[in-house]
Amino acid sequence: MRLANKVAIVTGGGAGIGRACVELFAREGARVVIAELDTTTGQAVQEAVVANGGAAMFVPTDVSDPTSMQHLVETAMQAYGQLDVLYNNAGGSTTQDGPVTTAPFDEFWRKMRIDLFGTWLGCHYAIPHMIAGGGGSIVNASSMYALTGTPNRDAYTAAKGAITALTRSMAVEFAKQKVRVNAVAAAGTTTERVRKRIEANQISQRVLDAHLLGLVDPTDVAHAVLYLACDESRTTTGQVLAVDSGLTIS
Repeated sequence: MRLANKVAIVTGGGAGIGRACVELFAREGARVVIAELDTTTGQAVQEAVVANGGAAMFVPTDVSDPTSMQHLVETAMQAYGQLDVLYNNAGGSTTQDGPVTTAPFDEFWRKMRIDLFGTWLGCHYAIPHMIAGGGGSIVNASSMYALTGTPNRDAYTAAKGAITALTRSMAVEFAKQKVRVNAVAAAGTTTERVRKRIEANQISQRVLDAHLLGLVDPTDVAHAVLYLACDESRTTTGQVLAVDSGLTIS
């Protein structure tokens, strides 16, 4: 089991890619701490993992709130006494986004608070415990928007671009303390949220066609995160792994 004897936190673990990662991490032997704002979905994921023989704990969490994120990490440490993996997954694009000339200011700051600041806070509180434990792995959620020029998502692109740059910076900063920092950049995934946007014609056919192998299944992203989380990638840091169905080359 690739995460045996490890403790992992997954933010935004109640649905979509986050849930896929929680379930995969648990199957691979990790004790998983599910950080989720929605108590209904967070609790449901915990119950599903435990019912399948895994170990999981749900902690209601607002990733944009320092007190909430500190509580999350301290709860994990109190329960398990160690922290080996942090997957900063919480965030996502919304239909309120748009070009820099028209996107609402509130949407810009929402992306900064949840996606970027949430990632910052997770690292701020988790890294000292990882260092004390001899090292660990952080995986951040980047996006294909950070790797390609894409219209109508300027707030989201700004946040994910910053996360990508921060990933590389922290990888250098904490390498000597054996804390690895990488990112996964996913393209369009077959989550419920994306399916609803497709049904509402909010994603163009051009974008869909650019996914050369079809939309990405959340479990495919989860397997990429698993590789960066486990010891198989012990000499990999500062990298951005694209799980994008060929979108960035099409």
